[in-house]
Amino acid sequence: MNDEAWMRLAIAEGCKGVGKTAPNPAVGAVVVKDGILLGSGWHRAAGRPHAEREALVNVLGSHGPEAARGSTIYVTLEPCSTFGRTPPCTQGLIDAGVARVVYACTDPAPAHSGRADAMLEAHGIQVRAGVLADEAFSLIRPFAKWIACGLPWVIWKCAMSLDGRITRPPGESRWLTGEAARADVQRLRAEVDAVLTSGETVRRDHPALTIRDADFAGGRDQPWRVVFTDKPESLPREAPLFSDRWCERTLIRPCGDLEASLRNLAADQGVRCALVEAGGVFSSALVEAGLIDEIVVYYAPMLCGGPVPALAGNGLPAPHRLTDIRFEALGDDLKLRARILRTQMGSGCKS
Repeated sequence: MNDEAWMRLAIAEGCKGVGKTAPNPAVGAVVVKDGILLGSGWHRAAGRPHAEREALVNVLGSHGPEAARGSTIYVTLEPCSTFGRTPPCTQGLIDAGVARVVYACTDPAPAHSGRADAMLEAHGIQVRAGVLADEAFSLIRPFAKWIACGLPWVIWKCAMSLDGRITRPPGESRWLTGEAARADVQRLRAEVDAVLTSGETVRRDHPALTIRDADFAGGRDQPWRVVFTDKPESLPREAPLFSDRWCERTLIRPCGDLEASLRNLAADQGVRCALVEAGGVFSSALVEAGLIDEIVVYYAPMLCGGPVPALAGNGLPAPHRLTDIRFEALGDDLKLRARILRTQMGSGCKS
């Protein structure tokens, strides 16, 4: 296997941490020697060992204290070089006797960015950077956006009919999509640190907005549930967001300055990635303000003519083009996932 193939294994390790590591990024690592995989690891939570140290501990437990000496480690993010809640990974690699470090993305944090190479090379360790950087960047995109502009990465999720409606006519089933699409939403919620909704959605639908699938909920807190409303007194206190076992994970924020509220969520709650599950008016406000970075749309194969459109705002000031477009069939439904293309590629910040 070549460097790219090993890095794909490291990326797969990093994917295990998505949604669990805020305010840190998700990172994966694998240790290889003589073409043999010795160990692997991923960052499990803020304050826990980083992926490199997890992988080295895995090698130690499986092969003994000297096994990592002379090995190559593949890491999705440049190894950190300063003390934080955990010691620097560069020193850990030096102490383990690693001979070569291959990483995908340069760390966007100014305290670390570009520092690892010189530190490692000063101890005779070979370094190769940028291997599968574009693929690995998907793991750190929310972290990179926060570093660049203090805002979380925001995903707009919507289930709609082919005529752009998110509700069916009165008297029909409440569901547009099938079970496979609804199960996929559980996976999507597990990727984020917060779910954003509107007061109108809470009053109308009484949503729970929790991760209910144990396969995705394990090892992490429920995401913050953030209700945007200028009429908090009208919210139904019997709704799940205010009465279930996770009610302390529910926040109320005003609708006036959405960008300021998102900045506060990033600063105060450590939110790096947020999911929007709301009606057309609130969703449109976020889209029109340039605060949406990614969309996930579940298309149901029907023309339902329901009363509520997916987007019900004043119209976009300019077209929003999409990139990194992916389609997936989920039962009879079709899932579209794509990023909004911006002038400042990579950061996700408003141009």
